[in-house]
Amino acid sequence: MMYVLKKNRSLAATSLALCIGLSATLAPDSRAAVSQESKEQARELLESMIPLRTAKGYGQVPALIDLLEQRLGAAGFSDEDIVRVPLEIDGEMTSGLIVRYPAAGIPEAPPVVFMAHMDVVDAIPENWETDPFTPTTIDGYLYGRGTQDNKFGVALLVSTFADLREAGFEPNRDLVLAFAGDEETGMETTREILKHPYVKNAEYALNSDAGGGSMKADGTPVAFSMQAAEKTYATFMLKVKGTGGHSSVPQPQNAIYDLARALVAIEELRFPVQFNDITRSMAENIAEREGGELADALRALLKDPEDTQAIAVMQRYPQYSNILWTTCVATMLEAGRTENALPQDASAAVNCRILPGTGGVDHVRERFASAIGNDAISMSLTREAVESPASPIREDVTEILQAGVALNYPGITLQPTMSSGGTESREYRRAGIPAYGAGSLALVRPDDSRAHGINERIPLQSFYREMDYWDYVVRRVGGENVR
Repeated sequence: MMYVLKKNRSLAATSLALCIGLSATLAPDSRAAVSQESKEQARELLESMIPLRTAKGYGQVPALIDLLEQRLGAAGFSDEDIVRVPLEIDGEMTSGLIVRYPAAGIPEAPPVVFMAHMDVVDAIPENWETDPFTPTTIDGYLYGRGTQDNKFGVALLVSTFADLREAGFEPNRDLVLAFAGDEETGMETTREILKHPYVKNAEYALNSDAGGGSMKADGTPVAFSMQAAEKTYATFMLKVKGTGGHSSVPQPQNAIYDLARALVAIEELRFPVQFNDITRSMAENIAEREGGELADALRALLKDPEDTQAIAVMQRYPQYSNILWTTCVATMLEAGRTENALPQDASAAVNCRILPGTGGVDHVRERFASAIGNDAISMSLTREAVESPASPIREDVTEILQAGVALNYPGITLQPTMSSGGTESREYRRAGIPAYGAGSLALVRPDDSRAHGINERIPLQSFYREMDYWDYVVRRVGGENVR
């Protein structure tokens, strides 16, 4: 693998004094660790990233890296410390980015990685109320593709590293930014990043794309999470072949009907309720927070995972029940070639999110085959299903992240969680590097939950507060006592 160091970069640095006013670890006194000027600069960086259409097929990730390198180089990061990880994927050149903030002297501990991703899911402009590739501010929100997922994380981490470098901060260990260029479509750049010497021996990683929390419309904080595990992402392609023929002469075997029956069988398939330490804690927390029949059902399942009445209640709450069992759902369908001919083939994609420690892909495949009961239907994975272990809940890491959240939202307890969506953290965990969701970005849910959807946006007040969070967390991880 070839790594590319950026050359001929200006190394001029501007000194910037940052005021840290933190006292107690779980309830720091100050909420203004970073100047408003620095926060506005971070916002400007985010806004400059939005017009770059970094979805697959547009080739804009390298241009985004150019932009980030300008900020990092101006802050004083050397050519040696800024590394591109170029990779051609499906004929398109993309890249990962690694930035090392070197320890002052001999490192006292292994590196820690701070993760984000530069690519986005594409947006269809005509479906939006604003142009998704033009940053637009309305009523305290910044609209644009990537504002949530995950260009905000890139902007915050780059800005934090640059500000701290300009302020003269000297960590006691190497701190490393690791930004993927294809997180949304395959994470191949992530795998290449993990091979690099700056990254492969990391003690742990903090993922800006897997933390955060929710708040009420009046700004009252509700809950904040630290992802420590995630379900296995696996997409099965079901295919069946037919004999074809003229539609005026229907045949007993029809590929579309065969596939339809298979999909109905999968729809009716139920996976059992299974808890691990993380999801048990999540269920208890949700029950306490939400109350009502939802709480009653969760508490019943914690006592008896086979309680059919409780399962029936939870099926009405898919936003919560996905932590209880493996889920599989049909997402794509293709069949036939013309309207007056019997289908020669039919295929469907079924996307699964598999609970860790439940038998993985092989177990799901066996359940599918048993439910479908038709050997003529073939099943294959569209790509490798990455199964990863849960990260251990480390007290030292949790304490730092808890204190970071308390900086902006005192009194809130950080909740270890399992994600039903896929993130780069799984690649790190599989490589033996524990990974944790980090961040205190507060969204009003469900209204602000717009990642991958239309009118994606971020509350600017939450964004500004995140600068204080990351300044604190990076300093703590780097050995500075700011408690």
